[in-house]
Amino acid sequence: MIYLMLAGAILAEVVATVCLRASAGFTKVLPSVVVVVGYITAFALLSQVLKRGMALGLAYGIWAGIGVALVALAGVVFFQDRFSWLQVLGLALVAAGVVALELGQQH
Repeated sequence: MIYLMLAGAILAEVVATVCLRASAGFTKVLPSVVVVVGYITAFALLSQVLKRGMALGLAYGIWAGIGVALVALAGVVFFQDRFSWLQVLGLALVAAGVVALELGQQH
């Protein structure tokens, strides 16, 4: 259940961040509302994950790492952002860091 809540927090944060760009500086109402609701939802779910006992560094590492990767991919899909090979390597290193945090927590 705790990982499902964390996944919800990540998804809410990613949707909010994508809508942040779509809001055009908060000049478009619907994306602006999604930004506010998304971030509130993300932090509410993240706080519940922490309340239920997941270590802070682990929860935040997973949340931030996966969130960064998904937002970067959303930029490519929705906004035609481009990736260099160096950026792809950076995302791979972020993913490796998340895995290392998870594996380190198990010991």
